[in-house]
Amino acid sequence: MSSIPEELSYTKEHEWVAGIDDGLTVTVGITAYAAESLGDVVYVQLPEAGSTVEAGDAVGEVESTKSVSDIYAPVTGEVVEINQVVVDDPSLVNSDPYGEGWLFRVRIEGTPEDLLTPEEYATVTSAES
Repeated sequence: MSSIPEELSYTKEHEWVAGIDDGLTVTVGITAYAAESLGDVVYVQLPEAGSTVEAGDAVGEVESTKSVSDIYAPVTGEVVEINQVVVDDPSLVNSDPYGEGWLFRVRIEGTPEDLLTPEEYATVTSAES
């Protein structure tokens, strides 16, 4: 089973969010569970820096040797940075999903809703297994 870091928040669509408690900007990635389910990631399309994203909207794609999956914005706000390293080397999504494999950063607007605790996310993944 995939690890589920305790310091992160999660979505039912398998994104993770770091920095919710730290202030206005959060980091977004996909979980190890999602990366394992996808298989070898070969392409990542991210939203453009400066674009506005709405929580729940599809904002990019992750393509693997098995399938293509949408990336959903877990929060509403402005994309302030994308991880060009992961665009250039999509395999980082598989090898280090919670570290070098992060996807983008968002300056959030309002209070994020519908984020899951690690325990709630563990329940989601166990139900899907």
